[in-house]
Amino acid sequence: MFTRVNSLADKDSLPPGSLVHVGEETTGPTRITVLEYDAQGVHALDEPDSGEIARLRDEPQVVWFRVEGVHQVEIIARLGEIFGLHPLVQEDIVNTQQRPKLEEYDNYLFLVLKDLSFDQEDQEVVARQVSLILGRGWVLSFSESGHDPFTAVVERINGGRGRIRHLGADYLAYALLDSVVDHYFGVLESLADASQEMESELDTAADQRVLRTLHQLKRQGLRLRKAVWPLREVTAWLERGEHELVSPTVRPYLRDVYDHTVQVIDATESLRDSLASLMDLYLSIVSNRMNQIMKVLTIIATLFIPLTFIAGVYGMNFKNMPELEWSWGYFAALGLMGVVTIGMLIYFWRKGWLLSKE
Repeated sequence: MFTRVNSLADKDSLPPGSLVHVGEETTGPTRITVLEYDAQGVHALDEPDSGEIARLRDEPQVVWFRVEGVHQVEIIARLGEIFGLHPLVQEDIVNTQQRPKLEEYDNYLFLVLKDLSFDQEDQEVVARQVSLILGRGWVLSFSESGHDPFTAVVERINGGRGRIRHLGADYLAYALLDSVVDHYFGVLESLADASQEMESELDTAADQRVLRTLHQLKRQGLRLRKAVWPLREVTAWLERGEHELVSPTVRPYLRDVYDHTVQVIDATESLRDSLASLMDLYLSIVSNRMNQIMKVLTIIATLFIPLTFIAGVYGMNFKNMPELEWSWGYFAALGLMGVVTIGMLIYFWRKGWLLSKE
């Protein structure tokens, strides 16, 4: 059974295994391409029909089925029937809000990954779901429409660079996984650069715009962390080689991916601590600025306290106040106020409350 709904809430009434696309609305067609290769050469095929897909699946060469766009659920259902995919696997493929994970089946392994990129204009991390299925001699990959995270791997296959054309489908799955992990380093670098820019701006300005940017960077760091942490479990399981589809030859390469994943996690935690420190620095700067403002206002209020007292004394309406009859009484009162003000300013300065004496 497959249908279309607008949100996860609409799935409540549907049985498990129902094909429901959850994610950004897409209007373009789902595109299927095939790369069949061995050490001697590469054969590419665009938009194969069901019969060609079934035939290529059983070929002795390594076959990579690339599917761009998971919104046309009827195509996912057709592929699921050809490859014998479990209904729950098909459901996870079309639901682009899955967390990274690995599921083991008798004839294949199912991986869900998050391919990340950094939007420089909006200063945010963009996460797109990638699903990989490793079978006997073939790999089936699914990516969201308009997004191709594996261009570099395609170029390596076509150019015959490295070992990819000399090893099996498990090495191809490793290459795709490694490509996704490598993208994380670019995102980390962009977030680190943005963090350094914020640190420089804090030296000159600490306004609401800086605060909003810091909050946004913290959200992007959290998004990166949510994508990387589950991937550590996936790569650790693959590196241990607990499934016959993963050969001993590929395990050292998977161990390298695991090391890269740990590096990304460590860098993510460091970035998180750095952003937390910047937030503390921002709050400290704002607090110090407020203290300076309150200091100035307090000094001004303190200066006017004795002046208010003097003005209040001579503002009383008693007849027997001799100063009220003096011709110079008004100027004497002003002079007294001036002397008191200057004396208090000198006192404040000597105490270091106005300016530093160093």
